[in-house]
Amino acid sequence: MRVRREVLGDAHVDRAESNKTAFDTDFQRLITEMAWGSVWSRPGLDRATRHLLTIAILAALGKERELAMHIRATQNTGVTPDQIKEALHQVALYAGIPAANSAFDVTKRTFAQMASDVHEETD
Repeated sequence: MRVRREVLGDAHVDRAESNKTAFDTDFQRLITEMAWGSVWSRPGLDRATRHLLTIAILAALGKERELAMHIRATQNTGVTPDQIKEALHQVALYAGIPAANSAFDVTKRTFAQMASDVHEETD
């Protein structure tokens, strides 16, 4: 749970936890244990590299909701917009132009929303 909070942020994890039901509690525990407790906690890759790989895989698979979530989380992992752009070029080459095109669109919309959120906080 610590790694999940460090990557996705407390607000996201708190929302996910409060939305759990009896139906998906076991699944949420599985995600937390396998993804965050095992894979994201492994040595061998720094967190930013692991996050960039995750973004590229989600983009290649067309998983737009999860991609947007991980784009927002880059503010916690140090992945830069330029690094995301390069990863999406790799997606275009190896997974196809349509996948990368959708991912660029999701990323631009997510960055715009993040900028809007910051602007609202400072007003």
